[in-house]
Amino acid sequence: MKNKLAYHANCWGELGGNAVGVTSITQLTYQTYGDIERAIREIGIVGYEGTELFDGNLLAYEGRLGDLRSVLSQSGVDLVAAYSGANFIFDDILEEELARIERVADAAAELGAEHLVVGGGAKRAKGIRDGDMDRLGAALNQVVDIAKRAGLQAHYHPHLSTIVEGPKEVRSIFSKTDIHFCPDTAHLAAAGGNVPEMILEHRDRISYVHLKGLHEDPFAFTPLDEGTLDMAAILEALKKIDYSGWITNELDSWPDPKLGAFRSLNYLRNSDFLN
Repeated sequence: MKNKLAYHANCWGELGGNAVGVTSITQLTYQTYGDIERAIREIGIVGYEGTELFDGNLLAYEGRLGDLRSVLSQSGVDLVAAYSGANFIFDDILEEELARIERVADAAAELGAEHLVVGGGAKRAKGIRDGDMDRLGAALNQVVDIAKRAGLQAHYHPHLSTIVEGPKEVRSIFSKTDIHFCPDTAHLAAAGGNVPEMILEHRDRISYVHLKGLHEDPFAFTPLDEGTLDMAAILEALKKIDYSGWITNELDSWPDPKLGAFRSLNYLRNSDFLN
């Protein structure tokens, strides 16, 4: 499989979560508060072959997935992945979190997706406790099982504000779970990681990738052609591991989301990576 390019639909509105989740864990989803159908159409117009959706935006189509399938088909865009998250370390609510993730996996699979991506591992108010990483690893193995039943590949996405941010924590969690690694270049770099080295170290775990630019000071996520992150070195690392598969460009927010998507696509098309 050659490398295929997708773009996350999270940039077409304000990012947040479902407020009902404050009192109902099963409803605690990520959500982009914008026109997701417009996002999908513009992602296709720019020239991407696929997209990734937040769990909340995907589950908004529960009971009418055909409507979303039509938008994807008319736009020439595949649903590549769904992204979800959870605390994962609190035994009392884990069953509810996993039930939600299972709904997400089933919906994504029905629409032809290949990947399920999760982030998380809560930071407690008083810091990490002994056993938290073990709890996270065990929960991620349950995510692997959920994804497998749906015919998807499960991935863990280290994320700022969770208990897995930088290289040490990434190394630790992957000693405790079989889940694959979805490296997000900006999050890893912001946590102090050398992203090319991490790609080489965890090469056997990588079957899906998030590319995102980073400007360190002032802190901002950027298109791939902007910022302080050495994207060329990251692409070279992906070439060294002979990466072949979906690559999703991502940008949490941008004044003109369609232009941001174009800039990242244009950067890749003009790089040695795709040539």
